[in-house]
Amino acid sequence: MGIRIIKLPDVGEGVAEAELVEWHVEVGQSVLEDQILAAVMTDKATVEIPSPVAGVVVALGGEVGSTLAVGAELVRLEVPGEGDQEVAASPREAAAPAARPPSTPAAPPTPTPLPTPAPQAAARAPVAPIVRAPSGPPRPPGEKPIASPAVRRRARDAGVDLRQVRGSGPAGRVTHDDLDAFLRGSAQPAGAVQRVANTEVETVKVIGLRRRIAQRMAESKRRAAHFSYVEEVDVTALEQLRATLNAEKRADRPRLTLMPFLMQAVVKAVADFPEMNALYDDEAETIERHGGVHIGVATQTEAGLMVPVVRHCEALGLWELAAEAQRLAEAARQGHATRAELTGSTITITSLGALGGIASTPVINRPEVAIIGVNKEVVRPVWQGTEFVPRTMMNLSSSFDHRVIDGYNAARFIQRIKGLIEAPATLFLEA
Repeated sequence: MGIRIIKLPDVGEGVAEAELVEWHVEVGQSVLEDQILAAVMTDKATVEIPSPVAGVVVALGGEVGSTLAVGAELVRLEVPGEGDQEVAASPREAAAPAARPPSTPAAPPTPTPLPTPAPQAAARAPVAPIVRAPSGPPRPPGEKPIASPAVRRRARDAGVDLRQVRGSGPAGRVTHDDLDAFLRGSAQPAGAVQRVANTEVETVKVIGLRRRIAQRMAESKRRAAHFSYVEEVDVTALEQLRATLNAEKRADRPRLTLMPFLMQAVVKAVADFPEMNALYDDEAETIERHGGVHIGVATQTEAGLMVPVVRHCEALGLWELAAEAQRLAEAARQGHATRAELTGSTITITSLGALGGIASTPVINRPEVAIIGVNKEVVRPVWQGTEFVPRTMMNLSSSFDHRVIDGYNAARFIQRIKGLIEAPATLFLEA
């Protein structure tokens, strides 16, 4: 028998390190060739690492949440025959997080120290039941209890009425010992409710996609000069059109939501404001204005927020936009979205649907320079010159990078989208 060291392979072009997000094996376990050993996450994708050989796991090269350099020891196997050979497994791409989180400097490819098993957390001792003594009020009604400020503060923090605590000090003064006895239930009147402070603290390690989201959001807020613009939009006519189109059910057409209409409005608006459909490289201080409109659709999944990308929206019709957005959102929620489907957006739309609130301040999907936020629709009275009439209204809460987008142009861009949505027939007019 010999020892074979499996190293972390090169999991992508330009990737120097990866975060270990899941182990599929444990020490002492027998593994087969091509059996998945671990899953690692890079800036662009989650990748599964299979074993190139069969053997028995004798050591793991890190714990979940640790960062490994490409070439660092991942797993040590006991294999038949001669050992002492170092090999790199072939990665397999799995579900990926949202595009373009900031990269971090690569660490030198040195093996990560093998972790020692964490001791199992000691079970919490059960809380002793509170015993309430069947005693009446410890002093006559209306008599003010005597106690020091420290005792009064403790009682207030514990939710205890000092009038119910018998004092053992001079002139019935309530001491700390009296308060302790009361809290233990030795002198509590029948029927009183004792409130017990909950001192439990749960520590949750931030790893995987949640860590990437945190890094991306912090980097975006740190680098981009955010400013937000909120405008209300009358979507009454659009909702009537949407209901009419959805009533004509066809097997080859998906149900229309607001999203494909908004995507079409964005396509038309960026034709007039190309600076919105751009990426800003703040290191090189250059702006890439894209002709193709690649819209990222922020999607909430069980693992966290992902942004699948509907590519070349300028070349897609209404139902094609709806079908592609639906397909990508479902793939992201099921964990099947590929790296290519989660990268390359040039502008993003984010929506919380019915939970959208009145207004929001979305964070730019850096290096993009604009993000369109959709809030919930509400029916409210709107003045129409001679009377109030019920209209379906919705706010667009959008954020822009003030380093490259002026407030005036941002407002005009949103006003252009507003005009298209409020007169939805214009969405289908050829330029």
